[in-house]
Amino acid sequence: MKKFILISLFIVTATVALRAQQLPQLTQYTQNNFAINPGFAGVYDYYQLNTTVRNMWAGLEGSPKTTILSIYGKRSENIGIGGSVYSDQAAAFSRIGGNVSYAYHFKLSTQIKISLSLSAGFLQYKIIKDQLTVQNPNDPYFVGGDVVRALPDATFGTVLYSNKWYAGVSIPQLLANNLDHKDANVINSQDDTDGDGKLDRHYYIIGAYKHEINPFWTLEPSILFKSSSTTNQFDVGVKGIWDNKLWIGTCYRSNGDISAISGYTISDRYTIGYSIDMLNELGMTHEFVLGIKFLSLRQEQLNK
Repeated sequence: MKKFILISLFIVTATVALRAQQLPQLTQYTQNNFAINPGFAGVYDYYQLNTTVRNMWAGLEGSPKTTILSIYGKRSENIGIGGSVYSDQAAAFSRIGGNVSYAYHFKLSTQIKISLSLSAGFLQYKIIKDQLTVQNPNDPYFVGGDVVRALPDATFGTVLYSNKWYAGVSIPQLLANNLDHKDANVINSQDDTDGDGKLDRHYYIIGAYKHEINPFWTLEPSILFKSSSTTNQFDVGVKGIWDNKLWIGTCYRSNGDISAISGYTISDRYTIGYSIDMLNELGMTHEFVLGIKFLSLRQEQLNK
């Protein structure tokens, strides 16, 4: 029954113009915020490499799996650069892509800055049709060979930030390209529809604030709001951070998911994070984040 629900979900996603949330979901979005908004390139005074690996509905065959690798940092006082590659796969459906980003930062006051960023790259969308079972074998969306589409992609992002907080807005899939899901050989012979599926522009709002409780403990509430043409969703999280090393927290998603989050920073450079999403009838979701900070010699001396 679960497998039927999953396959049905994928077919609806492919055939109804891909209008729902098309981008990967992330629970630990504050740990890899560049994956949400390219404007974070240059916000921190160092380069960092972050990897997010997410396995949704563990134990369910063909469940979605997402991997994101991003590197970003501060090139100069006003310029940040970065790039990322990603893979998102669910049963017969997959997409891979990559992008590079440029961000410009300027001061609004002595303590507040803003960044404006543009990310450009590509994505490849693929449907392996022989891995699908459909009720109507003559369905024009599933007649013919596998669907492979490569398209340009772009994201706009801006981040307003200070030492203790940030708030950002980003627009992934800025170009709103169309995908044709049907084999070109059968479009005219079997069906008079265009077969296009639009890659909807998404609108993300992300924010976080660090409140120092005492010299050892910091409380960090955060929010991520996601919107497309047909759906809205928000995540609200909070985590307690001990001595800038160990953190534990929780996150609530408006679809009813509740997550537990934990992580640890080693030698102010290496980061390991883990989260588990619960209360979903399709199963648990596990997410891992691994990060490395490339500190300058001056920063290493200040940390000692």
